[in-house]
Amino acid sequence: MQKKYLVIDIGNTFQKAAVFTAAGEMVCFEQHKLLNVAHLNDILDKHEISYTLTSSVGAANPEIETLLSTRTQLIPFHHETPLPIEIAYQEPETLGHDRIAASVAAHALFPDEDVLVIQAGSCLVMDFVTHDGIYRGGSISPGIDMRFAALNHFTEKLPLFYKRKIDFLIGDSTQHSIESGIMNGIVHEINGGIERYMNEFGNIKIILTGGNEKDLQDSIKNPIFAAANLVLFGLYKILKFNVVE
Repeated sequence: MQKKYLVIDIGNTFQKAAVFTAAGEMVCFEQHKLLNVAHLNDILDKHEISYTLTSSVGAANPEIETLLSTRTQLIPFHHETPLPIEIAYQEPETLGHDRIAASVAAHALFPDEDVLVIQAGSCLVMDFVTHDGIYRGGSISPGIDMRFAALNHFTEKLPLFYKRKIDFLIGDSTQHSIESGIMNGIVHEINGGIERYMNEFGNIKIILTGGNEKDLQDSIKNPIFAAANLVLFGLYKILKFNVVE
């Protein structure tokens, strides 16, 4: 039977699990607010999982780690885990697993090109990988929801609104003014960042991913490659790189 690979991404908002074949085809995907042992047991019962890799923005869940190490070969993911790209970062131990995985996936998709990865989720994260597979670093700023929440939290009178696509510049009400400031502001930040990278490195590939991908993809000036499950694919590539057959 063909070996299958399970990867788990424990993010700030959602927790995801995906099963890949050896050829890189995703054959199972689940997303939950809280991924638990019952969810994973169900996946393990349905698929012949050989190897597993987990990524978490916080502390690992010991119950899940125990299950996976019992039923599969669990590959640890930390700052010393071998990678198919080189990390040129001053503090690799502080680099988020999602940033590493997205960069690995970007280089796998476009192995001979410079790539700018834009993750639009809880934070707006930009990461740059060169054509020769060197991760150079990038930037982190608040994401859309965080910006709305910050305006409400740090002021007395500004209410909390939620993101939505807008087609106006001038806000004719408090709600519209907040929406214009946040949605147009984050678009300007992205487009300005892309322009600066292109000025320095020339023609580059741009990948957009993350939970707010669809809210932003029509507003980016340059051609983009939208990749909904980029981090999961990157985790699979890291897992495959570390498997000794």
